[in-house]
Amino acid sequence: MPERRTVALVTLGCARNEVDSEELAGRLEADGWQLVEDAADADVAVVNTCGFVEAAKKDSVDALLEANDLKDHGRTQAVVAVGCMAERYGKELAQALPEADGVLGFDDYADISDRLQTILSGGIHAAHTPRDRRKLLPISPAERQESAAAVALPGHGPTDLPEGVAPASGPRAPLRRRLDGSPVASVKLASGCDRRCSFCAIPSFRGSFISRRPSDVLNETRWLAEQGVKEIMLVSENNTSYGKDLGDIRLLESLLPNLADVDGIERVRVSYLQPAEMRPGLIDVLTSTPKVVPYFDLSFQHSAPDVLRAMRRFGDTDRFLELLDTIRSKAPEAGVRSNFIVGFPGESESDLAELERFLNGARLDAIGVFGYSDEEGTEAATYENKLDEDIVAERLAHISRLAEELVSQRAEERVGQTVHVLVESVDAEEGVYGRAEHQAPETDGQVLLTSGEGLSVGRMVEAKVVGTEGVDLVAEPLTGSPVCTEEAGR
Repeated sequence: MPERRTVALVTLGCARNEVDSEELAGRLEADGWQLVEDAADADVAVVNTCGFVEAAKKDSVDALLEANDLKDHGRTQAVVAVGCMAERYGKELAQALPEADGVLGFDDYADISDRLQTILSGGIHAAHTPRDRRKLLPISPAERQESAAAVALPGHGPTDLPEGVAPASGPRAPLRRRLDGSPVASVKLASGCDRRCSFCAIPSFRGSFISRRPSDVLNETRWLAEQGVKEIMLVSENNTSYGKDLGDIRLLESLLPNLADVDGIERVRVSYLQPAEMRPGLIDVLTSTPKVVPYFDLSFQHSAPDVLRAMRRFGDTDRFLELLDTIRSKAPEAGVRSNFIVGFPGESESDLAELERFLNGARLDAIGVFGYSDEEGTEAATYENKLDEDIVAERLAHISRLAEELVSQRAEERVGQTVHVLVESVDAEEGVYGRAEHQAPETDGQVLLTSGEGLSVGRMVEAKVVGTEGVDLVAEPLTGSPVCTEEAGR
């Protein structure tokens, strides 16, 4: 028998890319490819790139070059770029980076096996010429679902596949293959974005907003639960818009309780929420539904009105603080995180002071701060009133220091609270780590448990916060707690 073809997927960027990689893995395994963890052990290394900001693009190029080095002393015969950077630049990336044996766009995903086989056999698959993917679907959201089947939508793989297509497949198996054993998995709720933020290029290469069918989201969640997943995180470019192209802008409010009812799922988390689109009903569901954590990943970006208008966004400091007050009136211990851009064109010292006023009053659990840089193809790149790079760097350092202080203070406020921790790693030397309700994977800190006796990955543990380490918490498991007792009896 011929030796099996092997492939490794290297994923960079956000949780949406992780979902896309697992769909690619499902397609490849269904066509006979053997998936391996280490690129050095693979015939083909597929790098799922990020094309969001300059630093992410550099990381993607570095990863491609590192994989290319394996061709000199490893098994690797070909290196292929996929993902946002590959989609965004296409031929340009292929010409600038000849070390990549192939550059595949989203339209190639359905035929990923054939594409990789062609490249592995020494053939050439011409990289695509990038196009504005917003133009592939009707302008009216209500007309998009009928056209969606003709457009490549990574992470929207079908469910109800024939037996054998995915591991432990059955009537609920999605076109997806898990790449790790984590008790947490992301589920794509939608793709694309209809907002026109002046600094963001994502809609041009991810396309217009389109929702997945609730039944597909629910079936995939059931399948993930069967794989041992305890927490799902709903991801998209903008979850608050979910359902608008399905005729019901409040569809998320009805979907969340159904997801929480799936056997085996202990926690449902929603990410990527737009402050301007938050509505009372959604806040109510997020703060009162059992197993749906009161977690608010709100994309504020700034709080000074003039800067927000230049960003083509809405709101101001007082409105944002009112929104947070509303959330905490319903769930006092709710988790809130956000990202901010400093040094935006035209940002004055008074604008920066307004942002500081907001940060000091917001009591955020996690804060990401980025210095502005031009992104080609965006409106902001054409603005004339750019700040000098050294001023941007100075403001970035200043707000980053403030953010670090504030999230540490917020963590200290949680000392004495009882939290439910999902155990994610158990190591004899490193200790036992997990996350509480207010902490999303990768971005929001973690919890160190003071005792790991009898604990394993995937356990949900009730614990009391007894200390902090910056943004991280230190917590003591409560013996005899309902959560511990229930798990011990399994």
